[in-house]
Amino acid sequence: MKSKKILILLLLLLAALFPASLTLAQTQVDANAGGKIVVANRASGSISVIDTQTDELLGTYDLPAGENDPEPMYVVFTRTGNRVFVGDRANDQVVVFRARDFSVEDVIPAGEGVFHMWADARGNQLWVNNDIDNTITVINPGTLTVEATIDLPADLVAMGGKPHDVVLGPLGNYAYVTMLGFAGDNDYLVQYDANTFAEVNRAPVGKDPHVSLTFHNEFIYVPAQNSDLVSVFNRYTLDLVDEIAAPGAHGAGMPLSSQVFYTTNLPNGGTDGLMAIDLRTNTILGTTDTPYAVPHNIALTPAADKLYVTHSGGTSDKVTVYEIGADHLPVLVDEVTVGFNPFGLSYVP
Repeated sequence: MKSKKILILLLLLLAALFPASLTLAQTQVDANAGGKIVVANRASGSISVIDTQTDELLGTYDLPAGENDPEPMYVVFTRTGNRVFVGDRANDQVVVFRARDFSVEDVIPAGEGVFHMWADARGNQLWVNNDIDNTITVINPGTLTVEATIDLPADLVAMGGKPHDVVLGPLGNYAYVTMLGFAGDNDYLVQYDANTFAEVNRAPVGKDPHVSLTFHNEFIYVPAQNSDLVSVFNRYTLDLVDEIAAPGAHGAGMPLSSQVFYTTNLPNGGTDGLMAIDLRTNTILGTTDTPYAVPHNIALTPAADKLYVTHSGGTSDKVTVYEIGADHLPVLVDEVTVGFNPFGLSYVP
């Protein structure tokens, strides 16, 4: 009887210590509950908001009028201030939406030619690439002020280089910017100190490079569409570690909770439009066809059980939706009609 009482006490203690006797599946459902995918419609001057539970369109919101018709490019969410940032290329600015209702909170000036942008996981900095004046605008997502304007390396700019994609490391200590537009077989990846804004390292990469990373390892991944490969570098030294043959590799999606990297085969008309790459072996797990051409950018739910792809182009208006099973391969389950030329997109809790 005594041992039975002890067992009951132990069970009660465990229940108190681990009220999340929640299964992994339940945790994943909770992680996605109420989530949204926000899509920048480049040719419509608006953002579309999709419910990740139903994949229904919740609403469409216009960017504020500027000197020129708004041209939304990419979307970044930060928990700091619960805000959604959308780059407006035509008006050289970043529009700040409140995530709770998508009302406009503020507009922040940036450089000429706003393109890719990214914030660190802590929401301390938002880096915005400006590919006309060859600068990077660093914004504080909390105060909504510009912390710095960084000139790209003068020698690379003199060679024709322009900033393109950007990502920040897990701790926000480093930022990584791809530069393209060079003659020859290589573009460049440049590593910056996010505190001093000084260049730390650089490495030649494939043509038309994008960039992604995961908290699970020390690498950085560079899909290069016009070189048909994904290059893997040490994130701290930019030493080349591996190269993965990946036709037309363009968009980059890497869930924090997974060891799989997803990239789009943009130029192949939808055939093998999505590729899943195992980060432990740096091999392609498989491919998935997309029903529309120009599979461009990728967003995933936090549980990495759903994946969304924009199909870009002047008259395109589709986002396709995929479920991801135990084999990590996306399976087409739905599509959503949004504004014209859907471009960047992001998950918003």
